[in-house]
Amino acid sequence: MAFSTVIPTYENSILLKKSSFNGLKNLPKAIPCGHFKFLVPMKTKAATRVVSVSCSSVAQPLKEAQESINDILPKIPLPAFPFQEYMATKAKHVNEALDEAIPLQHPLKIHDAMRYSLLAGGKRVRPVLCIAACELVGGDEAKAMPAACAMEMIHTMSLIHDDLPCMDNDDLRRGKPTNHKMFGEETAILAGDALLSFSFEHVAAATKNVSPDRVVRAIAELGSAVGAAGLVAGQIVDIESEGKQVTLEDLEYIHINKTSKLLEAAVVCGAIIGGADDESTERVRKYARCIGLLFQVVDDILDVTKSSEELGKTAGKDLISDKATYPKLMGIDKAKKFAAKLVDQANQELAYFDTAKLLHYTISLTILPVDKINFVGLLLYKIYLYPSMSSSLGLKI
Repeated sequence: MAFSTVIPTYENSILLKKSSFNGLKNLPKAIPCGHFKFLVPMKTKAATRVVSVSCSSVAQPLKEAQESINDILPKIPLPAFPFQEYMATKAKHVNEALDEAIPLQHPLKIHDAMRYSLLAGGKRVRPVLCIAACELVGGDEAKAMPAACAMEMIHTMSLIHDDLPCMDNDDLRRGKPTNHKMFGEETAILAGDALLSFSFEHVAAATKNVSPDRVVRAIAELGSAVGAAGLVAGQIVDIESEGKQVTLEDLEYIHINKTSKLLEAAVVCGAIIGGADDESTERVRKYARCIGLLFQVVDDILDVTKSSEELGKTAGKDLISDKATYPKLMGIDKAKKFAAKLVDQANQELAYFDTAKLLHYTISLTILPVDKINFVGLLLYKIYLYPSMSSSLGLKI
């Protein structure tokens, strides 16, 4: 049995683009703009039903077409998203691009320090988010890669500076000695500064086949996220809060700016470069804010429940410095519930892009390809979860 429908599409529809994961190798090279036949196998006792809708025809009312789709849609088995394959492939491409963007050249010491932290591993959450957001709205990896690399450069800068003795005074980062332990404090500061400045240069110089106004918007988003209205704002309020009475509202302000703003910049830059409209851009922004806050809640919990060996960084630092954290203000159980709530909110924002859900509301849309049809299944907040997080926090993912 199968469900077949003819759906209006647009010339720039990402439906018409192939992906290494989408299994659409037998698509015809050319599909008339305005219509696309969408076929999904399904198990049902009823006979095969066909719903055909034309954007130029008014013979069949939209309401009737939607009702027919609503009857059938819940029975459609959605394909599983190849999450691990997607992550491994994108991370590999990002690592290659980062290695190429900052070669080991004169002056050797500063470039060695930059590369030491930049290429030290990690999940590449921000660049993958940037690429995924670009693809989600119809762009491709090549367009998003310079911005994706810039996000990792900025993130690495923040880690180098965070680890300094005058800040968090950490000796370990990603299971390795921190930058200042390897190269000295002076070089570590300069390496962070160089990564920050080069991130903007890289977006401006390396982004191809994207309109100048969108490149400028992406650069402005990066600047806002890392400056006194973003990362720096969260960092300074965080420092000032040590040893003081801090409310949950204050704590949320700290983490939205210190953590979420860079994640927002990642997906918003990807969406802008991919050609997103304002509605789509705001949806991914809200999604990123949720997972940014989620990460911080989880990080706070793990800081008091896991060892340095398990985390790959120094554990228990928040307790020693008497920092305000979610477990401290809410208790661990309520903090876990808050994390679960953020997961649900992030899911709701991404549901806007899920084809199955969208078809319940309208059939006049640009369908996502098979590898995005279950994009909610991707839910990139998963990459934030340490291997033991599911069991330790009891979150359903």
